[in-house]
Order: sequence, then structure tokens, then C-alpha cells
Amino acid sequence: MHAYDGELGAAVARAQEGDEAAFAVAYRLVQPGLLGYLRGLVGNDAEDVASDAWLEIARDLGRFKGDGAGFRGWSATIARHRALDHLRRQKVRPRSSALEQDVLDLPGAYSTYDQALESISTEHALELVRGLPRDQAEAVLLRVVVGLDAPAAARVLGKRPGAVRTAAYRGLKRLAKQLGGEGVTDDGPRTLGESK
Repeated sequence: MHAYDGELGAAVARAQEGDEAAFAVAYRLVQPGLLGYLRGLVGNDAEDVASDAWLEIARDLGRFKGDGAGFRGWSATIARHRALDHLRRQKVRPRSSALEQDVLDLPGAYSTYDQALESISTEHALELVRGLPRDQAEAVLLRVVVGLDAPAAARVLGKRPGAVRTAAYRGLKRLAKQLGGEGVTDDGPRTLGESK
């Protein structure tokens, strides 16, 4: 559970009543995780796909029913559908990703040096996740990056919660093994649509 789910739920409720500032709050709370998830799916095209997803989210917001955690799951489902549509339209092998820093540059107590190190770490982590089998990568991205629980991630993927928990566990175990030095390869970054 994210600490901001209460704030997100309240913002979504106000946004459904037409409060544009509340919609901006919901966007700021959800977009970083959603963008990280999409980077794992479509690489450099993540921002374009996220824009398409947010257009649909804004259009259909009045039909959403649920709380903050439900909104994160609902928006992840929409983003996933837009990503899969994007990959189908490409009809060619998706391009590899050279990740860029998140769109939002929220003010913080971090120095530029700290932010650069964090960006490099995030890029490296997403490269490792993209190297996982697709089911494991999506489960890890939804559970860790987007922050969904197993039932919500299962709804996004159209699978059982146990299958998602297992895929996330296997993916995280494989990542831990790679970070321990075993199984690390020099393969370039890939998106989830590519096969080995």
C-alpha cells in the first residue's frame, strides 16, 4: 500500500466533480510509477504511450469507481492496453530504451549529484527488469514500480493473484541473483516485446 492512497482517492473524487487542480494532484501521484511501468514495456516511447493513457483516463474518469489504490490499478490497466496497442502498431522489433529522467522534476532536498546517481540506478534497475521473461517483468513492474498489490496486478494482467505473486517472486529472485554477480550478461537493454 502506498502512503498517499488516501490523498489520491480524495483527489480523484474531487477531480470527478470537475476540480482540475485535484486531477493535477492525481496525475503527480500516479505518473512516476506509471511511466516507469511503461518504460519497461515500450522503452523510449513510454511518454507518448503515457500521454495516450492519460487522455483516456481523463475522458473516462467519471466512470471510475474506487479508492486511491483502485485508481492506480485502473490507470495501470489503461496504460497497459495503450502499450500493447503501441507494440502491435509497430509491427517491428521495439527499440531499446535509453531511459531519461522522469517528466516531473518535483522540488526536493536532493542535490543534482544525488539525483544523477538515483537516475543511473533507476536506469540500471529497469534494464535488468527488461531482461526478465515478460510475465515476470510485468509482475515486478506492477508490484514494485506501480505499487499494486497482487489482486490489483492480477486484474491488470488478467491472471490469478497467485500467478502474479509467483511471477514477481521469481523475477525478484532472478534479479537478486544477477545483482549478486551470477548470470549478469552484456546484452543491451530490451523492451518486453522482444524475445531472446
